[in-house]
Amino acid sequence: MKYNIIRCLVDVHKVKLTVVPFDYDLEKNPSNIEWEGLFLSNGPGDPTMCPQTIKSIQYALNLDPPRPIFGICLGNQLLSLAAGAKTYKLKYGNRGMNQPCIDLRTGRCYITPQNHGFAVDSNSLPAMWKPLFINANDLTNEGIVHTDRPFFSVQFHPEASGGPLDTAFLFDKFVGHVRKISQPLVLQDGLAYQRQTVKKVLLVGSGGLSIGQAGEFDYSGSQCIKALKEEGIEVVLINPNIATVQTSTEKNEVTPGADKVYFLPIRPHVVMDIIAKEKPDGIIVSMGGQTALNVGVELWKTGQLQKAGVKVLGTQIDAIEATEDREIFSQKLQEIGESIALSYSANNVEEALEAARKIGYPVLVRAAFALGGLGSGFAENDAELKDLASKAFTVSSQILIDQDLRGWKELEYEVVRDSSDNCITVCNMENFDPLGVHTGDSIVVAPSQTLTNREFFMLRKTALKVVRHLGIVGECNIQYALNPKSEKYCIIEVNARLSRSSALASKATGYPLAYVATKLALGRDLVSIRNSITKTTTACFEPSLDYCVLKMPRWDLKKFNRVSNKLGSSMLSVGEVMSIGRSFEEVIQKACRMVNPSLDGLEGIDSNLTDDEIPLEEQIAVPTDTRLFAVQRALEEGWGVDKVYEHTKIDKWFLSKLENIARMRKACKDCGDVEKLFAENGTDRMRSLKMAGFSDQQIARYTNLTPLRDGTARVRAIRKSLGVIPCVKQIDTLAAEFPAETNYLYMTYSGNEDDVSEGLHDPIVSESDDESWPATPASKAFKNRIRSASLATSKSESLADKQERGVMVLGCGAYCIGSSVEFDWCAVSAIRQLRKDGFKSIIVNYNPETVSTDYDESDRLYFEELSLERVLDIYEREGAGGIVVSVGGQIPNNLAGSLASSGAKILGTSARDIERAEDRQQFSDMLDDMGLKQPAWSVARSMEEAVKFSEDVGFPVLVRPSFVLSGAAMRVASDEAQLKNFLGLAADVAADRPVVVTKFILGAKEIEFDAVANQGKILNYAIGEHLENAGVHSGDATVILPAQKLYVETIRQIKKYAVAISKALNITGPFNIQFMATGNDVQVIECNLRASRTFPFVSKTFHKNFISLATRAMCGLHVVPYNINLLDIDYVCVKAPMFSFTRLRGADPTLGVEMASTGEVACFGDDAPRAFLQAMLATGFKLPKAGSTVLLSIVNDNFRREFAESAITLSKMGYKLSATPGTARWYNANYNLDMKMVTKPVNSEDDGDDPATGAPSALSELKESDVELVINISEGTTRKDEISSGYIIRRTTVDYGISLVTNVKCAIWLVKSMERGYDKFKAKSVAEFYHLDV
Repeated sequence: MKYNIIRCLVDVHKVKLTVVPFDYDLEKNPSNIEWEGLFLSNGPGDPTMCPQTIKSIQYALNLDPPRPIFGICLGNQLLSLAAGAKTYKLKYGNRGMNQPCIDLRTGRCYITPQNHGFAVDSNSLPAMWKPLFINANDLTNEGIVHTDRPFFSVQFHPEASGGPLDTAFLFDKFVGHVRKISQPLVLQDGLAYQRQTVKKVLLVGSGGLSIGQAGEFDYSGSQCIKALKEEGIEVVLINPNIATVQTSTEKNEVTPGADKVYFLPIRPHVVMDIIAKEKPDGIIVSMGGQTALNVGVELWKTGQLQKAGVKVLGTQIDAIEATEDREIFSQKLQEIGESIALSYSANNVEEALEAARKIGYPVLVRAAFALGGLGSGFAENDAELKDLASKAFTVSSQILIDQDLRGWKELEYEVVRDSSDNCITVCNMENFDPLGVHTGDSIVVAPSQTLTNREFFMLRKTALKVVRHLGIVGECNIQYALNPKSEKYCIIEVNARLSRSSALASKATGYPLAYVATKLALGRDLVSIRNSITKTTTACFEPSLDYCVLKMPRWDLKKFNRVSNKLGSSMLSVGEVMSIGRSFEEVIQKACRMVNPSLDGLEGIDSNLTDDEIPLEEQIAVPTDTRLFAVQRALEEGWGVDKVYEHTKIDKWFLSKLENIARMRKACKDCGDVEKLFAENGTDRMRSLKMAGFSDQQIARYTNLTPLRDGTARVRAIRKSLGVIPCVKQIDTLAAEFPAETNYLYMTYSGNEDDVSEGLHDPIVSESDDESWPATPASKAFKNRIRSASLATSKSESLADKQERGVMVLGCGAYCIGSSVEFDWCAVSAIRQLRKDGFKSIIVNYNPETVSTDYDESDRLYFEELSLERVLDIYEREGAGGIVVSVGGQIPNNLAGSLASSGAKILGTSARDIERAEDRQQFSDMLDDMGLKQPAWSVARSMEEAVKFSEDVGFPVLVRPSFVLSGAAMRVASDEAQLKNFLGLAADVAADRPVVVTKFILGAKEIEFDAVANQGKILNYAIGEHLENAGVHSGDATVILPAQKLYVETIRQIKKYAVAISKALNITGPFNIQFMATGNDVQVIECNLRASRTFPFVSKTFHKNFISLATRAMCGLHVVPYNINLLDIDYVCVKAPMFSFTRLRGADPTLGVEMASTGEVACFGDDAPRAFLQAMLATGFKLPKAGSTVLLSIVNDNFRREFAESAITLSKMGYKLSATPGTARWYNANYNLDMKMVTKPVNSEDDGDDPATGAPSALSELKESDVELVINISEGTTRKDEISSGYIIRRTTVDYGISLVTNVKCAIWLVKSMERGYDKFKAKSVAEFYHLDV
C-alpha cells in the first residue's frame, strides 16, 4: 500500500483509516473493526492469487444496505473478480505517469500514473456492472462501476505521489458516498458533437522574419495547412514572406499546400478585402505570431469579422484579449486564486511613474500587445523609466510596469486543450538563465532539470487550471517565475497562440502542436486525433522523454556598431539551435558547436570569446551573448560552483555540469598525449569523453595533435578502433513504452544499441577527387577500406540502387543574418523532389524553427550537428549515394572540401570547384585568366601591400574575406586608418583563408544572376535588378524581377559572362553570380556555387522551382529546362528587406556592404512601382498621413538634385517639409520650397532651439511634432559630422517608431508610388498573376 493513499484519506479527507492485511476475513472480523466504507489498495502480481481477499470483497458486495467500495490498481482487478468478471495478462503492461484514460461518463480523457501487468476483461463483466474508464491507447479496461450501488474502482493511481493528480476527485466521490453525501450526476456535455462546419479558411501568416518573430511561424503555418487539407478544407493564405515553405504554390498528395496564396501586406483592411473576395467561413490568427493575432483582435473588436460572418477558429478573441491585457489577465487569475507579478498598466508617462513608485525600483517596463519583449527594459530610477516609457509608447498605446523578479527561475509549460475540456501539458521547459533575460535569449532545457517533483506537478496543476479558466482551445504557452528558495511562484504571462516555444516543444517532444491545435480549432477532440509518431496511440497524452533537449540562441550583435551585447527583457537573438542527447554536458557542448561552427565545444579560455581586459566578475555578473563562455572560463580557472552562483544566480545543478566539462578538459590537457590518454581503460575513457559531448577535434587539440585536421582524423581512427561509435536513437514521445514508427533520429554515445537499422549499402567513396586535393590519414584509410566495395559497384549501379541508397541533404543550421528561412525552403524543395523521384531522402539539420526538421518531410531526419565528424558518422552509417551541400547556405558549402577529402561523394558541383569560387584569390585569378572584367583587386598579404594597392587605385576600397556569408567582416574603407582596422577584423573572420582588397565603385547598378546548370551548361536563369546602387549588400537590397531597366547590351554581357563561368567551374546544380554595371560596362563581383537567398523569390516569381530542377541535375537524372519566356510575364515582383533596428538599440539604421536585414517580403504588381509600395507596406512601413511633416536630411548636392523632383511632389501632395540646414538652404534657394529649417543635433540630448536662429532641433521635431517620415541620405562614409548628427537623427527616428528611408533610389520610388495612389490596390492572389484557372 502506498503512503500517499494514507495521506489522501487521512490528511486530506480526514477519515479514520484502519489498514488490514490482504487475508483479513472481513465476514468474521476478528478485530471487531467498525467500518462504513471499504478501500481496496494496490499490490503486485496476478490478482487470481488472492482468493482470501476476493472472498472478503464478495461478502462486502452482498451487504444490505450496501457500504461504499473503492479500489485502485490491484483493487480494481480484485473487485472485478469478486463481482464475477475475469482478468488477463497484458502483453507489455501499462506503466508510466502519462497513460491517457477516458471517463466513459463524460468522454473526458485524463492523464494517469500506472504500473500494472494485468487487466480486467470488460466483456466478462456481469449484469449491473459497467466499464468506468478505458485506456485511450489500447482500449483496455481502466475501471469498473456498479450501476446502482456505490461500488467502483480504477486501474490507475489517482493519488500517486509522483503525480499527476488529475483524477484525485475519485477520492472525493468515495468519501462522499461513505459520508452519505449525495453525489452529483456526471454526464457528457455534448461539446464533442459540436463540430465546426467550415469549408474555406483564411490563414493569416506572420510576414517577414524579424527578431522575435522568425521561422517558427513558417513551420506552424505549414502544419496548419496540412491539417486543414486533411479535413478537405479549402485554404486561403495571406503572407508576403516569399521565402517560406508555406507560401509555395506547388502541391501534391504528400505535401498539400494552400489553395490560394496572397503575397500582400498583413493589414486589417487588406485582410477584409480578401474576406470580401474569397468569402471564407473561418479565420485562423493563432499561427502567424503577434502580427496575425493583432490583426485578428482589431477586426473582431471593430465588428468587421462578425459582420462578414467569419468565425475565429480556435481560441476566441475575448480569451486572447484576456491574456494580452494585463488588467483583465490579473483579474482572471484572481478569480481562481492565482496571481501575476506585481504589475500595473499605464497609458502615459505620468501613470508609469506612479506605478513604479507603488512597486519600488527597479521595475520592468513592457509594451502591451508586443512581440518578443519589444519596447521593454529595466529601469532603476525615474529618469530611466521616462526614457524607456517614451520609447515603449511608440509601439503600444499601453505599457506595463512590473515587479523586478530577476534571480527567480523561469519556466514554461506548453498546454493543449480541446473544446471537450481535455487538457494536457505537452512539454515543460526551464531557462538556464534566471529571470531577467528574455526567454528567446536564454538557453532553454527540456524537460526541466532542477525542479522537484512536487514543484513540477504544482506548476502543471496551475497551468491546467489557468488554461481552462481562460477558455483557450488549441495550444498555448504559460510562463512562470519560481522563487528558488521556496515554492512561491507567480505567472508571468500566457501566450494564447503558437509561439517560438511551441516550435521548440514540438521538435523536442515529437508532438506536432500546430497540427493538433488546428484539428482542435475545427472541433476535433484530443482523444480522436492519433499520435503522429506511434501512429496507433492517441494525441491525448503527455510525452515522456528519455533524453534531454537544449535550445541555444544565436545572436549577430557584432554586425552592428554601438549595439550593446547585454541581454535583458527585449529579445535580441536572430535564431536558435536545438541539440538532443542523454546528458546535459552532451547537449550543451553540441549546442555550442551548432550555434557557432568555429567552436569545438563549450570552452572558456580556448573559445576566444572572453575579454582579458574586463574582470571576470563583471563578465559573468551581467547577462551577455558571451556570458556562458565567461562562466566556463571561471570554472576552468577553479572558481568553484558556489562562487560562480553568487555572481550569476544560475542554478548550481547546471553549474556542476559545466564544472564536469572543465574537469574533463583539464584531465586531457594535463595528460597532453593521445596515446597515453587512452593507454589504460581506453574504451571507457573515450566513451566518457564522448558521452560528455567532447568532439574528436577537442580531444586532438587537448592532446597537442598537429596539424589539427590530421590530429582530428587520428582521434577518429582511435575512437573507432576502440569500438566507440555513436548510437542512433529515435524521438518516440513515449520513452519506448510503445513501438514507434518514426524516422526522427539523433545520435548519442549514451546508448548500447541502435533504434533503427543501418543502411543496406557501404558508403560510396568519391572517385572524382582531384589528386592534388588534400587528404588526411583517416580519409585515406576510409577510402581504402571501402574502395573495393564501393567503386566496384558504383559504376554499374542501377537507378533503383541509387534510389535505395538515398541522398543526404545538409540543412541550413541556425537562422542568422544572411542565412534564414529561404535556405530551409531550398532544403525542403530538394527533399520533396528526391522523394518524388523515388530517392530515399536523409536530412541533417538542427534548427527547430524549420519545416525541413519536420519528421514527415524526409525518409530519415537526423536532428544533428552539421560538423565534419557527425556528417561522416551519418554518411558511413546510412551508406548514402552522396551528399547535397548546395541548398543549405554557407555552413554546408564550407564542409564540401573536408567531406570530399574524407572520401564522401559530393553531388553536383565538385568540392574543388566550390573552393575555386569561394576563395577570393583563386576566383579573381580565374576571371583574369578568362578575360572577364572585375574591379581591380589585390590579395592582402601584408598591411603595407594593401595600403599601397589602395593608394594606387584610390580610396574607397572594399575589404573582402573568403568563405563567409552575408558579407561578414566586409567593409568599405575610405582611408588608410579604416583600411588597417578592417583588415584586422577580416583576418579574424577568414582565419587562414585569403582576404582580398578591391576597388569600390561608386554609383554602379548591382544585378543578381540566379541559375541552374548541368555539367557546365546553364539550364535556366533569372536576372534580378537591385533598386539601390552597388554598396548595399544584396541581402538588404530591393530586388525587382523581371529586371525593368537594364540595357539589352548589359543583359547580353551578363549572360555571356555567366555562360563562361558556369563552363569554367563545370557547375552542376544551383549557383548565383553578382554583377555590377555602369552603363554597359559589366563587372563580376562574386559567384556562389550554391543556392542563394533569392532562389525562392525567383522560383515563385516565375512559377518554376529552380531547386527541383537543380536536385534532378545533381542526382544525375535527365533534366529538361523550364520554358520561361519573359515576354509572357506581364507582372513584376519586388522583394524588400525586413529590418529589426527597433530592437537593436544603438544600431545605426543605415545600409552597407555587410548584411543587416533579418528577413524579407515580396509582393506582385502589374508594374514595378505598385509591387514596390506593397512590398514596403508588407515590411511594416507606415506611410505618412496627409498633411503630416516629412523631415529631409540629404548629404550632398548630387543626391539633393536627384531627389528634387520628389521633394516638389511631396510639397504638392500637401506634406509639410522640414530639413536640416544644408538641405533646407539648397532646396529653398534652388526650388523655393520654403522648407522649415531644423538644426542638426550635436548629441542625443540636443533637443533645444538654436539660440542664434531660433530654429528647433531635429530631435524636438521628431519627439514632439507630427513628423511621420524621415528621409536621411548619407554618403555612406564615416565622416565625423555624419556619425554624430546623421546617426542621432536616424536612431531617434527608429526609436520613436517613425518611418525612415536612407537610400535615395528607394525614397524616389516611394514618393512616385505615393503620388500615384498605389497604396490602394485590389487584392489579387498569385495564381491570378500566373493566369492560372482560379
